[in-house]
Amino acid sequence: MVLPIAMGWRHLLFASWPVDPDALEVRLPDALSVDEYDGRAWLSVVPYLNVDVRPRGLPAAVGFDLPELNLRTYVRCDGEPGIYFFSLDAEGLFGVAGARLFHDLPYYYARIRFRERAGRVSFTSERRHPGARSVRFDATYEPVGGPFTPSSGSLAEFLTERYRYYTEGRDGSIRYADVHHDPWPLQEATVTFAENTLFRANGFETPEGSPVCYYSRGVDITSSRNRRFR
Repeated sequence: MVLPIAMGWRHLLFASWPVDPDALEVRLPDALSVDEYDGRAWLSVVPYLNVDVRPRGLPAAVGFDLPELNLRTYVRCDGEPGIYFFSLDAEGLFGVAGARLFHDLPYYYARIRFRERAGRVSFTSERRHPGARSVRFDATYEPVGGPFTPSSGSLAEFLTERYRYYTEGRDGSIRYADVHHDPWPLQEATVTFAENTLFRANGFETPEGSPVCYYSRGVDITSSRNRRFR
């Protein structure tokens, strides 16, 4: 049994583009369906700093930090909403290996540089995972305006307040973990992308137009063990 995990997610950018639901449906396991908002599916790029990663119940001092970058969409499984990750890039070799082996998550080793100063974040990532498609990412983002909590039924809530992720096990089964945290404190955000090949590396056309962007200073997280969906 894999132990539940505790961690903190800090200085997140949620950069989200509307896309054709059919373009995502064909990429999902059969048991998952695209979750739509106003008839549109969404792809989100989420860079952030993961801090104090450790088995739940242990003090934060024994944890480790690692920056992370993921490409995700929004799904339902038997009516239950959640997130589906197309890829997750992270710097820690042991964390990447453990997530792939024990949680069936599509993690890839990358060289990542994270800098934060007065809320302004510079985030660069280059995938170095053996045999994997190349990914290069270079963005700068920062919050604008005051913090808010997403209102019920809003797009901001749809894109951020998700408390379960789904994965496909090596045997083809659907697996999931539940994630527990306080509601995200959000702010509107501005972002400049110098480079972003995440979409191409995952077989998608780069979406047109500007993304919907939110920043969060972060929350503390606990995640259940990964288990088989009923």
